[in-house]
Amino acid sequence: MKSTHVIDVCEGNLAMMDTASSLRLSELAPRVLQSEIRAMSVACDAMGGVNLAQGVCDTEVPAVVAEGAHKAIRDGLNIYTRLEGILRLRQAIAAQVARTHGIEVDPEREVLITSGATGAFQAACHALLNPGDEVVVFEPFYGYHLGMFKGMRIVPVPVALRYGTWELDLEAVRAAITPRTRAVVVNTPCNPSGKVFTRTELEAIGAIADEFDLFLFTDEIYEHFVYGNAKHVSPMELPGLRERTILMSGFSKTFSVTGWRIGYLIADAKWVGSIGYFHDLTYVCAPAPFQHGVADGVEQLPPSYYTGLARDHQEKRTMLVDALRDAGMTPHVPDGAYYILADASSIEGANAAAKARTLLKETGVGSVAGSAFFRPGGGEDLLRFCFAKKDADLVDACRRLRGRTR
Repeated sequence: MKSTHVIDVCEGNLAMMDTASSLRLSELAPRVLQSEIRAMSVACDAMGGVNLAQGVCDTEVPAVVAEGAHKAIRDGLNIYTRLEGILRLRQAIAAQVARTHGIEVDPEREVLITSGATGAFQAACHALLNPGDEVVVFEPFYGYHLGMFKGMRIVPVPVALRYGTWELDLEAVRAAITPRTRAVVVNTPCNPSGKVFTRTELEAIGAIADEFDLFLFTDEIYEHFVYGNAKHVSPMELPGLRERTILMSGFSKTFSVTGWRIGYLIADAKWVGSIGYFHDLTYVCAPAPFQHGVADGVEQLPPSYYTGLARDHQEKRTMLVDALRDAGMTPHVPDGAYYILADASSIEGANAAAKARTLLKETGVGSVAGSAFFRPGGGEDLLRFCFAKKDADLVDACRRLRGRTR
Protein backbone atom coordinates (compact mmCIF):
# COMPACT_ATOMS: atom_id res chain seq x y z
CA MET A 1 0.00 0.00 0.00
CA LYS A 2 1.37 3.42 -0.90
CA SER A 3 2.26 5.75 1.97
CA THR A 4 0.44 9.08 2.05
CA HIS A 5 1.00 12.40 3.77
CA VAL A 6 1.57 16.13 3.21
CA ILE A 7 -0.53 19.23 3.45
CA ASP A 8 -3.46 21.10 2.12
CA VAL A 9 -1.60 24.30 1.25
CA CYS A 10 -4.77 26.37 1.16
CA GLU A 11 -5.68 25.70 4.78
CA GLY A 12 -2.42 24.54 6.32
CA ASN A 13 -4.06 21.25 7.46
CA LEU A 14 -2.93 17.69 6.85
CA ALA A 15 -4.48 16.09 3.79
CA MET A 16 -3.95 12.85 1.93
CA MET A 17 -1.57 12.99 -0.99
CA ASP A 18 0.29 10.25 -2.82
CA THR A 19 3.99 10.57 -1.93
CA ALA A 20 5.06 7.74 -4.22
CA SER A 21 4.64 10.17 -7.13
CA SER A 22 7.43 12.60 -7.97
CA LEU A 23 4.78 15.29 -8.38
CA ARG A 24 5.02 17.09 -5.06
CA LEU A 25 5.91 20.43 -3.55
CA SER A 26 9.54 21.35 -3.12
CA GLU A 27 11.12 21.36 0.32
CA LEU A 28 11.03 25.16 0.22
CA ALA A 29 7.36 25.49 -0.72
CA PRO A 30 5.48 27.36 2.00
CA ARG A 31 2.98 25.51 4.18
CA VAL A 32 0.41 28.25 3.63
CA LEU A 33 0.28 29.96 0.26
CA GLN A 34 -1.51 33.09 1.40
CA SER A 35 -0.28 35.32 4.21
CA GLU A 36 -2.68 36.28 6.99
CA ILE A 37 -2.49 39.87 5.76
CA ARG A 38 -3.70 38.96 2.29
CA ALA A 39 -6.23 36.46 3.63
CA MET A 40 -7.88 39.20 5.69
CA SER A 41 -7.84 41.58 2.73
CA VAL A 42 -9.67 38.99 0.62
CA ALA A 43 -12.20 38.31 3.39
CA CYS A 44 -12.78 42.05 3.92
CA ASP A 45 -13.20 42.75 0.21
CA ALA A 46 -15.63 39.83 -0.12
CA MET A 47 -18.04 41.45 2.34
CA GLY A 48 -17.51 45.01 1.11
CA GLY A 49 -15.87 46.11 4.36
CA VAL A 50 -13.27 48.76 5.12
CA ASN A 51 -9.84 47.22 4.70
CA LEU A 52 -7.45 48.38 7.42
CA ALA A 53 -5.57 45.08 7.12
CA GLN A 54 -3.16 45.46 4.23
CA GLY A 55 -0.87 48.48 3.91
CA VAL A 56 -2.12 49.32 0.44
CA CYS A 57 -1.85 53.09 1.01
CA ASP A 58 -4.73 54.26 -1.17
CA THR A 59 -4.25 58.01 -0.69
CA GLU A 60 -3.77 60.24 -3.75
CA VAL A 61 -0.69 59.92 -5.98
CA PRO A 62 1.13 63.27 -6.35
CA ALA A 63 0.16 64.80 -9.69
CA VAL A 64 3.75 65.30 -10.82
CA VAL A 65 4.47 61.59 -10.25
CA ALA A 66 1.39 60.36 -12.09
CA GLU A 67 1.92 62.74 -15.02
CA GLY A 68 5.59 61.77 -15.23
CA ALA A 69 4.60 58.13 -15.74
CA HIS A 70 1.91 59.04 -18.27
CA LYS A 71 4.37 61.16 -20.22
CA ALA A 72 6.96 58.38 -20.21
CA ILE A 73 4.41 55.97 -21.69
CA ARG A 74 3.34 58.50 -24.33
CA ASP A 75 7.00 59.16 -25.17
CA GLY A 76 7.61 55.46 -25.75
CA LEU A 77 9.80 54.82 -22.70
CA ASN A 78 8.34 51.35 -22.30
CA ILE A 79 11.29 49.02 -22.88
CA TYR A 80 13.82 47.54 -20.49
CA THR A 81 16.06 49.93 -18.63
CA ARG A 82 19.60 49.08 -17.61
CA LEU A 83 19.48 46.53 -14.81
CA GLU A 84 20.53 49.18 -12.26
CA GLY A 85 17.69 51.51 -13.32
CA ILE A 86 17.61 54.85 -15.13
CA LEU A 87 20.47 57.16 -14.24
CA ARG A 88 18.21 60.15 -13.64
CA LEU A 89 16.38 58.38 -10.81
CA ARG A 90 19.62 57.09 -9.28
CA GLN A 91 21.04 60.61 -9.34
CA ALA A 92 17.88 62.02 -7.76
CA ILE A 93 18.01 59.43 -4.96
CA ALA A 94 21.70 60.13 -4.34
CA ALA A 95 20.97 63.84 -4.09
CA GLN A 96 18.05 63.25 -1.74
CA VAL A 97 19.96 61.05 0.73
CA ALA A 98 22.80 63.57 0.69
CA ARG A 99 20.33 66.34 1.65
CA THR A 100 18.36 64.40 4.24
CA HIS A 101 20.99 62.14 5.79
CA GLY A 102 24.35 63.58 4.81
CA ILE A 103 25.17 60.32 3.02
CA GLU A 104 27.33 60.76 -0.08
CA VAL A 105 26.84 57.93 -2.59
CA ASP A 106 27.92 57.32 -6.16
CA PRO A 107 24.74 57.06 -8.28
CA GLU A 108 26.63 55.08 -10.93
CA ARG A 109 28.04 52.38 -8.63
CA GLU A 110 26.22 52.45 -5.29
CA VAL A 111 22.50 52.91 -6.12
CA LEU A 112 20.29 50.17 -7.56
CA ILE A 113 16.65 50.67 -8.62
CA THR A 114 14.66 47.59 -7.62
CA SER A 115 11.25 46.00 -7.89
CA GLY A 116 10.09 47.48 -4.61
CA ALA A 117 12.00 47.24 -1.35
CA THR A 118 11.08 43.54 -1.39
CA GLY A 119 13.03 43.03 -4.62
CA ALA A 120 15.99 44.80 -3.04
CA PHE A 121 15.77 42.56 0.01
CA GLN A 122 15.58 39.37 -2.03
CA ALA A 123 18.53 40.29 -4.25
CA ALA A 124 20.66 41.32 -1.26
CA CYS A 125 19.96 38.01 0.47
CA HIS A 126 21.00 36.06 -2.64
CA ALA A 127 24.20 38.07 -3.02
CA LEU A 128 25.37 38.30 0.60
CA LEU A 129 24.00 35.34 2.57
CA ASN A 130 24.33 31.56 2.32
CA PRO A 131 22.02 28.70 3.31
CA GLY A 132 22.48 28.00 7.02
CA ASP A 133 23.52 31.56 7.87
CA GLU A 134 21.70 33.14 10.81
CA VAL A 135 20.22 36.62 10.76
CA VAL A 136 18.94 38.55 13.78
CA VAL A 137 15.48 40.13 13.36
CA PHE A 138 13.59 42.17 15.93
CA GLU A 139 10.19 41.04 17.20
CA PRO A 140 7.49 42.10 16.39
CA PHE A 141 8.81 41.59 12.88
CA TYR A 142 7.67 42.07 9.30
CA GLY A 143 6.64 38.62 8.12
CA TYR A 144 8.02 39.01 4.60
CA HIS A 145 11.52 39.32 6.01
CA LEU A 146 11.20 35.97 7.77
CA GLY A 147 9.51 34.37 4.79
CA MET A 148 12.32 35.49 2.51
CA PHE A 149 14.97 34.01 4.79
CA LYS A 150 13.19 30.70 5.20
CA GLY A 151 12.68 30.43 1.46
CA MET A 152 16.46 30.68 0.99
CA ARG A 153 17.30 28.29 3.85
CA ILE A 154 18.64 31.22 5.87
CA VAL A 155 17.81 31.04 9.58
CA PRO A 156 15.97 34.03 11.12
CA VAL A 157 16.72 34.49 14.83
CA PRO A 158 14.04 36.69 16.44
CA VAL A 159 15.04 38.94 19.33
CA ALA A 160 12.10 40.40 21.24
CA LEU A 161 11.88 44.13 21.83
CA ARG A 162 10.52 45.02 25.28
CA TYR A 163 6.79 44.51 24.99
CA GLY A 164 4.71 47.65 24.69
CA THR A 165 7.56 50.16 24.73
CA TRP A 166 9.43 48.26 22.02
CA GLU A 167 12.76 49.27 23.53
CA LEU A 168 15.93 47.52 22.45
CA ASP A 169 17.31 44.80 24.74
CA LEU A 170 21.04 44.79 24.00
CA GLU A 171 21.74 41.77 26.18
CA ALA A 172 19.17 39.77 24.24
CA VAL A 173 20.84 40.83 20.98
CA ARG A 174 24.24 39.69 22.22
CA ALA A 175 22.79 36.40 23.44
CA ALA A 176 21.41 35.72 19.96
CA ILE A 177 24.81 36.03 18.21
CA THR A 178 26.49 32.75 17.26
CA PRO A 179 29.39 31.86 14.96
CA ARG A 180 26.79 31.40 12.19
CA THR A 181 25.34 34.92 12.50
CA ARG A 182 25.95 36.98 9.37
CA ALA A 183 23.59 39.95 9.62
CA VAL A 184 21.12 42.02 11.63
CA VAL A 185 17.90 43.39 10.10
CA VAL A 186 16.60 46.77 11.27
CA ASN A 187 13.21 47.99 10.05
CA THR A 188 12.88 51.66 11.05
CA PRO A 189 10.24 53.02 11.27
CA CYS A 190 8.92 49.54 11.93
CA ASN A 191 6.02 47.57 10.55
CA PRO A 192 3.95 46.61 12.58
CA SER A 193 4.84 48.36 15.85
CA GLY A 194 5.61 51.85 14.52
CA LYS A 195 8.83 51.86 16.51
CA VAL A 196 11.44 54.37 15.36
CA PHE A 197 14.90 53.22 16.43
CA THR A 198 16.78 56.02 18.18
CA ARG A 199 20.27 57.11 17.23
CA THR A 200 21.53 55.63 20.51
CA GLU A 201 19.93 52.27 19.77
CA LEU A 202 21.29 52.22 16.24
CA GLU A 203 24.78 53.09 17.48
CA ALA A 204 24.56 50.17 19.91
CA ILE A 205 23.41 47.79 17.16
CA GLY A 206 26.17 49.14 14.92
CA ALA A 207 28.77 48.48 17.62
CA ILE A 208 27.61 44.86 17.84
CA ALA A 209 27.66 44.53 14.05
CA ASP A 210 31.19 45.92 14.03
CA GLU A 211 32.35 43.66 16.87
CA PHE A 212 31.05 40.49 15.21
CA ASP A 213 31.66 41.67 11.62
CA LEU A 214 28.00 41.50 10.52
CA PHE A 215 26.04 43.03 7.69
CA LEU A 216 23.34 45.50 8.71
CA PHE A 217 20.26 45.21 6.49
CA THR A 218 18.03 48.26 6.92
CA ASP A 219 14.46 48.50 5.64
CA GLU A 220 13.62 52.23 5.68
CA ILE A 221 10.49 52.26 3.50
CA TYR A 222 8.56 54.36 6.08
CA GLU A 223 11.27 56.97 6.64
CA HIS A 224 8.95 59.90 5.86
CA PHE A 225 6.23 58.71 8.23
CA VAL A 226 7.45 59.90 11.64
CA TYR A 227 5.44 61.73 14.31
CA GLY A 228 5.90 63.99 17.30
CA ASN A 229 9.50 64.18 18.49
CA ALA A 230 10.57 61.02 16.65
CA LYS A 231 13.33 61.38 14.06
CA HIS A 232 14.32 58.90 11.41
CA VAL A 233 18.02 58.02 11.47
CA SER A 234 19.57 55.76 8.86
CA PRO A 235 22.31 53.47 10.20
CA MET A 236 24.28 54.26 7.05
CA GLU A 237 24.82 57.83 8.25
CA LEU A 238 26.47 56.71 11.51
CA PRO A 239 30.28 56.61 11.76
CA GLY A 240 31.85 53.30 10.83
CA LEU A 241 28.71 51.64 9.42
CA ARG A 242 28.90 52.71 5.78
CA GLU A 243 30.59 49.57 4.43
CA ARG A 244 28.43 47.01 6.24
CA THR A 245 25.03 48.69 5.79
CA ILE A 246 22.65 47.63 3.01
CA LEU A 247 19.99 50.36 2.87
CA MET A 248 16.67 49.40 1.27
CA SER A 249 13.74 51.73 0.67
CA GLY A 250 11.33 52.82 -2.03
CA PHE A 251 8.41 54.99 -3.09
CA SER A 252 5.41 52.69 -2.66
CA LYS A 253 4.37 54.41 0.56
CA THR A 254 5.78 57.90 0.03
CA PHE A 255 4.00 58.43 -3.30
CA SER A 256 1.06 56.01 -2.70
CA VAL A 257 2.12 53.77 -5.61
CA THR A 258 2.34 50.35 -3.98
CA GLY A 259 1.45 48.68 -7.29
CA TRP A 260 4.23 50.37 -9.24
CA ARG A 261 7.03 48.42 -7.52
CA ILE A 262 9.73 51.09 -7.55
CA GLY A 263 12.25 50.61 -4.76
CA TYR A 264 15.95 51.14 -4.35
CA LEU A 265 19.03 49.85 -2.60
CA ILE A 266 22.13 51.76 -1.53
CA ALA A 267 25.30 49.96 -0.54
CA ASP A 268 29.06 50.01 -0.97
CA ALA A 269 30.04 49.48 -4.60
CA LYS A 270 31.72 46.17 -3.74
CA TRP A 271 28.28 44.68 -2.97
CA VAL A 272 26.02 46.41 -5.50
CA GLY A 273 27.31 44.61 -8.59
CA SER A 274 26.40 41.16 -7.28
CA ILE A 275 23.13 42.36 -5.78
CA GLY A 276 22.20 43.86 -9.15
CA TYR A 277 23.03 40.57 -10.88
CA PHE A 278 20.54 38.66 -8.75
CA HIS A 279 17.89 41.36 -9.11
CA ASP A 280 18.28 41.14 -12.89
CA LEU A 281 17.78 37.35 -12.79
CA THR A 282 14.40 37.70 -11.09
CA TYR A 283 13.00 41.04 -12.25
CA VAL A 284 15.19 42.21 -15.18
CA CYS A 285 14.39 45.79 -14.15
CA ALA A 286 11.79 47.82 -12.33
CA PRO A 287 8.93 49.05 -14.62
CA ALA A 288 10.45 51.65 -16.94
CA PRO A 289 7.74 54.36 -17.20
CA PHE A 290 7.16 54.26 -13.45
CA GLN A 291 10.85 54.91 -12.85
CA HIS A 292 10.47 58.14 -14.84
CA GLY A 293 7.36 59.17 -12.91
CA VAL A 294 9.08 58.59 -9.58
CA ALA A 295 12.17 60.46 -10.79
CA ASP A 296 9.98 63.49 -11.53
CA GLY A 297 8.61 63.29 -7.99
CA VAL A 298 11.99 63.04 -6.30
CA GLU A 299 13.38 65.88 -8.42
CA GLN A 300 10.44 68.28 -8.19
CA LEU A 301 8.50 67.77 -4.96
CA PRO A 302 9.64 70.26 -2.29
CA PRO A 303 10.56 69.42 1.33
CA SER A 304 7.08 70.63 2.33
CA TYR A 305 5.58 67.62 0.54
CA TYR A 306 7.31 65.24 2.96
CA THR A 307 6.52 67.26 6.09
CA GLY A 308 2.92 67.49 4.90
CA LEU A 309 2.84 63.72 4.41
CA ALA A 310 3.89 63.18 8.03
CA ARG A 311 1.44 65.82 9.30
CA ASP A 312 -1.49 64.33 7.39
CA HIS A 313 -0.76 60.82 8.63
CA GLN A 314 -0.33 62.02 12.20
CA GLU A 315 -3.89 63.35 11.97
CA LYS A 316 -5.06 60.00 10.59
CA ARG A 317 -3.21 58.26 13.44
CA THR A 318 -5.08 60.40 15.97
CA MET A 319 -8.44 59.54 14.36
CA LEU A 320 -7.85 55.81 14.57
CA VAL A 321 -6.20 55.85 18.00
CA ASP A 322 -9.24 57.64 19.44
CA ALA A 323 -11.68 55.25 17.77
CA LEU A 324 -9.83 52.18 19.02
CA ARG A 325 -9.84 53.55 22.57
CA ASP A 326 -13.56 54.23 22.33
CA ALA A 327 -14.06 50.67 21.06
CA GLY A 328 -12.28 49.21 24.09
CA MET A 329 -9.17 48.23 22.14
CA THR A 330 -6.28 50.04 23.81
CA PRO A 331 -3.77 51.01 21.10
CA HIS A 332 0.01 51.10 21.20
CA VAL A 333 0.51 54.58 19.74
CA PRO A 334 3.19 54.39 17.01
CA ASP A 335 6.01 56.90 16.55
CA GLY A 336 6.31 56.08 12.86
CA ALA A 337 4.99 54.09 9.87
CA TYR A 338 1.20 53.91 9.50
CA TYR A 339 0.10 50.92 11.54
CA ILE A 340 -1.35 50.55 15.03
CA LEU A 341 -1.16 47.45 17.20
CA ALA A 342 -4.20 47.38 19.48
CA ASP A 343 -5.29 45.18 22.38
CA ALA A 344 -7.93 42.68 21.25
CA SER A 345 -8.53 40.84 24.52
CA SER A 346 -12.15 42.07 24.62
CA ILE A 347 -12.95 40.42 21.26
CA GLU A 348 -14.29 36.89 21.08
CA GLY A 349 -11.94 34.29 19.64
CA ALA A 350 -9.45 31.62 20.65
CA ASN A 351 -6.56 33.42 19.00
CA ALA A 352 -5.73 36.60 17.11
CA ALA A 353 -6.78 35.20 13.73
CA ALA A 354 -10.21 34.31 15.12
CA LYS A 355 -10.49 37.71 16.82
CA ALA A 356 -9.74 39.48 13.52
CA ARG A 357 -12.54 37.53 11.86
CA THR A 358 -14.93 38.25 14.72
CA LEU A 359 -14.23 41.97 14.42
CA LEU A 360 -14.71 41.81 10.66
CA LYS A 361 -18.06 40.09 11.11
CA GLU A 362 -19.19 42.54 13.80
CA THR A 363 -18.06 45.78 12.19
CA GLY A 364 -16.95 45.19 8.60
CA VAL A 365 -13.47 46.49 9.48
CA GLY A 366 -10.54 44.37 8.33
CA SER A 367 -7.47 44.01 10.56
CA VAL A 368 -4.54 41.59 10.82
CA ALA A 369 -3.86 39.09 13.57
CA GLY A 370 -0.98 40.26 15.76
CA SER A 371 0.34 36.70 15.73
CA ALA A 372 1.49 37.30 12.14
CA PHE A 373 4.33 39.41 13.57
CA PHE A 374 5.47 37.19 16.45
CA ARG A 375 6.81 33.72 17.04
CA PRO A 376 4.16 31.03 17.74
CA GLY A 377 2.21 31.95 20.87
CA GLY A 378 2.95 35.67 20.63
CA GLY A 379 0.64 38.50 19.61
CA GLU A 380 -2.55 36.51 20.19
CA ASP A 381 -4.28 39.45 21.92
CA LEU A 382 -3.22 42.01 19.33
CA LEU A 383 -4.65 43.21 16.03
CA ARG A 384 -2.88 45.47 13.53
CA PHE A 385 -4.70 48.31 11.78
CA CYS A 386 -3.46 50.44 8.85
CA PHE A 387 -4.42 54.13 8.82
CA ALA A 388 -2.97 55.11 5.41
CA LYS A 389 -6.46 55.48 4.00
CA LYS A 390 -8.52 58.18 2.36
CA ASP A 391 -10.23 60.28 5.02
CA ALA A 392 -13.75 59.18 4.05
CA ASP A 393 -12.81 55.50 4.40
CA LEU A 394 -11.01 56.08 7.68
CA VAL A 395 -13.97 58.03 9.10
CA ASP A 396 -16.24 55.15 8.09
CA ALA A 397 -13.92 52.61 9.75
CA CYS A 398 -13.78 54.67 12.96
CA ARG A 399 -17.58 54.91 13.04
CA ARG A 400 -17.89 51.15 12.60
CA LEU A 401 -15.35 50.43 15.33
CA ARG A 402 -17.12 52.71 17.81
CA GLY A 403 -20.35 50.85 17.11
CA ARG A 404 -19.08 47.39 18.06
CA THR A 405 -20.72 45.54 20.94
CA ARG A 406 -18.35 45.02 23.86
